Amino acid sequence: MTEKIFIGVAWPYANGPLHLGHIAGAYLPADIFARYNRLKGNDVLMVSGSDQHGTPITVRAEQEGVSPAEVAQRWHEAFLESWRRMGISFDLFTRTGTDNHYRIAQEMFTALKEKGYIYPGKMTMLYCDKCNRFLPDRYVNGVCPHCRAATRGDQCDACGKPLTPIDLIEPKCKHCQSTPELKDTEHFFLKLSAFGEELTKWVSRQDHWKAHVKNFTLGFLREGLKDRAITRDIDWGIPVPVSGFEDKRIYVWFEAVIGYLSAGMEWAERSGDKDAWKVFWQGDVKSYYFVGKDNVPFHTIIWPAMLMGRGDLNLPYDVPANEFLTIKGRRLSTSLNWAVWLPDYLERYDPDPLRYFLSINMPDESDSDFSWQEFVRRNNDELVATYGNLVHRVLTITYRNFDGKVPAPGEIDERSKTLLDKSEQIFNDVDALMGRCRFREPLRAIMQLAQEANRYLDEKAPWKSIKTNREEAATSLYVALSIISSLKTMLSPFLPFTCAKLHGLLGLPGTVEELGWSVAEIKPGQQLAKPEALFVKLDDSVVETEDAKLEGGRAA
Repeated sequence: MTEKIFIGVAWPYANGPLHLGHIAGAYLPADIFARYNRLKGNDVLMVSGSDQHGTPITVRAEQEGVSPAEVAQRWHEAFLESWRRMGISFDLFTRTGTDNHYRIAQEMFTALKEKGYIYPGKMTMLYCDKCNRFLPDRYVNGVCPHCRAATRGDQCDACGKPLTPIDLIEPKCKHCQSTPELKDTEHFFLKLSAFGEELTKWVSRQDHWKAHVKNFTLGFLREGLKDRAITRDIDWGIPVPVSGFEDKRIYVWFEAVIGYLSAGMEWAERSGDKDAWKVFWQGDVKSYYFVGKDNVPFHTIIWPAMLMGRGDLNLPYDVPANEFLTIKGRRLSTSLNWAVWLPDYLERYDPDPLRYFLSINMPDESDSDFSWQEFVRRNNDELVATYGNLVHRVLTITYRNFDGKVPAPGEIDERSKTLLDKSEQIFNDVDALMGRCRFREPLRAIMQLAQEANRYLDEKAPWKSIKTNREEAATSLYVALSIISSLKTMLSPFLPFTCAKLHGLLGLPGTVEELGWSVAEIKPGQQLAKPEALFVKLDDSVVETEDAKLEGGRAA
């Protein structure tokens, strides 16, 4: 039965390039899941966009001496190019700077205000006399009161707890390093405290959530929810739709999550049916939000509270957040340039090997690590020597000895039947795991099947039997081609570029997407294309070269 699947993916700040942590944390798993569901025939809408209003943009703009709009547009265009080259298949990747998003965000603000879930009140904020302004969250550095780590004023990178600038111990102005003073200012607050009991009951029922997501959320709820300010003293962002607040803007953490809804509406408008968004927000639809570990509370507490307050939209079905990707055991840091930047990678290497590495090593339940040495090893030993070698030698032997066509098999022996049965079982297991947003485990099972197919080929040795028993060689090659066809389908959400190429080499009609989540039958007499290698072996010098760049802290 066809399902409706909404996929919302974290909105990256438009203040710099994407790095591998972003891709492993949210964008690759979301794309794998979207591609899988499209192959299944499900109705999928995957959206995200550039977060153009955060203080990271204003900080970067001040550093460069340009306007925030200029910074945001430049990086938005860079994101679009990265998605294209990496194969991240958004149905719409928009931005928070559109008129549509402004309107929807203000409408949500007004709807919650009218229901009493947003109210005005005074709050104490940090004010820098030297800079002559109130300091937004990322304009304040200090020490986290929960874990004592050095952090900024919106969220602790170390323990993940949301913060406000006045929570910080020993706060300092980011720009002048002076100690700010406390001053009262009037803002609007989201009444999160009204949703604590309802949220706790709802989260407790989500037994399909990852353990770390559910446990973190329940732990946060047990501490008690506090009302949070949702406006700020800044001139960059969405205006507050209330008279007398013209000099304030809606807080980015409140309006950015509304982007999932506004993006859906923008997609509908572009499709020619302005009401089409409703089927992905109301009724029988599952909503998945792919975010990194540091974004969990915004998607399991704050956004659901806003949706509960509005009352007519679906709550998230799942928030399959990943843990962190480290590099050589160290947390990624954009400020220290300790990262592998996606645009830099794509300038030198193909996308599928990276998609493979980040998938087989995905930080789905715990942190995982990236190193160039391990990347080269997996590329050469697994993609080239295992999967690529299987495909290339089967296609080459078949093409050379059977006039470039699939041979007709003889009787399928017990060994061949066992392998075909195993392939079918793995296909079903992979299907079940993918539907539960599990990606590392199925990919490992797929590669085990490729290894088994290589062993089968070594046992049957068709390059030898072709000289003494042509039918036996034809049978083993036919079975191997059938396994390769199954591997192609299962791998296509992970390796879309390579699998599209293999689809053509097998002489299959149409596209991978048109075939769907099924194994294409390999038919005797089917014309094959001239074999080509699927992957490129990387020289060991890549490790030394890339490590030198990484350690050198090349600026982004």
